Amino acid sequence: DLRGTKKMDPMSPRLRAFLSEPIGEKDVTWIAVISRELAINLVTKGFNKAYILLGQFLLMHKNEAEFQKWLICCCGATECEAQESSNCLKEWCSCFL
Repeated sequence: DLRGTKKMDPMSPRLRAFLSEPIGEKDVTWIAVISRELAINLVTKGFNKAYILLGQFLLMHKNEAEFQKWLICCCGATECEAQESSNCLKEWCSCFL
């Protein structure tokens, strides 16, 4: 029985689901750790789809610090949400780009 010896997967189920397939038409809420409040702020600013937020990340040349600052200042993200969201998009880019 290997259940007890298996290493814990550090990736959350939500992040794993997001990384398991192309971004397609997924709502912005598919991105790991985006709260309901942040999702509402993003949708209000026109970022209703995950690919639109990915586009913003790419426009910022995948600069995580700049993207996180933008998410916090312009969209009301918490530091944790900003870090996790940029990490999620960075991971997606490394899988699909």
